[in-house]
Amino acid sequence: SCQLYVSTTITISRETKALLEALKRGKTWDEFLRELAQEAVKRRREDARRALAEMLEEEAVERARWTRY
Repeated sequence: SCQLYVSTTITISRETKALLEALKRGKTWDEFLRELAQEAVKRRREDARRALAEMLEEEAVERARWTRY
């Protein structure tokens, strides 16, 4: 697949850049930042799924409490 790349610049502190450089290892910035973003999306989905499961469990417990009477 043909991908079109646009050169961009983001402003970050030297401290943040050093941290990111240590984490990116041999990857390109594009690969590293895409992977980082995908991990963040995955984590948010898992958190939302977990929160929904907890809400559904609480609702089931509450419903069971009411059906006993």
